[in-house]
Amino acid sequence: MQVFHHVASLREALAKARADGKTVGFVPTMGNLHDAHIELVKLAQQHCDLVVVSIFVNRLQFGLNEDWDKYPRTMERDMARLREAECDFLFHPDENEIYPNGMDQQTRVVCPAMTDVLCGASRPGHFEGVTTVVSKLFNIVQPDKAVFGIKDFQQLAVIRRMVEDLCIPVEIIAAPVHRESDGLALSSRNGYITADERPKVAVLNQSLNWVKDEIVGGRRDFADLEKEARQRIEDTGFRVDYFSICYSKDLQPAADDDKQITILGAMYTSAARLIDNVSLEL
Repeated sequence: MQVFHHVASLREALAKARADGKTVGFVPTMGNLHDAHIELVKLAQQHCDLVVVSIFVNRLQFGLNEDWDKYPRTMERDMARLREAECDFLFHPDENEIYPNGMDQQTRVVCPAMTDVLCGASRPGHFEGVTTVVSKLFNIVQPDKAVFGIKDFQQLAVIRRMVEDLCIPVEIIAAPVHRESDGLALSSRNGYITADERPKVAVLNQSLNWVKDEIVGGRRDFADLEKEARQRIEDTGFRVDYFSICYSKDLQPAADDDKQITILGAMYTSAARLIDNVSLEL
């Protein structure tokens, strides 16, 4: 695995690879890699000749009271995992390399669609930080295909919309959610879950699947289903951020006759905010 800290040297290496006829896959991450990240790399390897992984903890997408300072940085372990997965290129820039004129002066990419609901409602400015840095990384790497996990369904939808709106020539590949045996979606923030909370956090995924089964069974009282699911989570001792039944394509509240539905939920443990979703097609 070749490691790059600078845009110019990465571009030079990628230009040589493309000259040899190789296709380029890309997996952007913030590090603290777990099994789900490695699955993204493996999926990219199935679709492309060469895979680039970036590790950059993007301060622009963190709110004022969020955990940028505390976000786990495990570079040596991450590099070992990527080498084991036979990743080709690792791009690990510092903040000055990504924001050479400073974040305050950085040109921003704003995707107004789908960013003021769900996670966007509780994390103002988050998706502006995501779309800005992902667009920059796309311009740096210029991949043929990029892989994102479905666990962050709203992020995936926003990035797809950004790519479409800005005519960015990259194919977005969605990777399935990688889960623990009890259904908990893997996340870099799962390390914040306490030992007492760990046996109970599966309630989020269980509530999502319960609502899915109810809809498949014929229920269309979506507001009541959302209320009942929130109560299930709160009864377990967690605070609900949101629980919403949405039309998959635009994340607006689902209508009775929608055929593509995604159910999304977020809840707080004592030190972590967990998100998850399930989708169905009627």
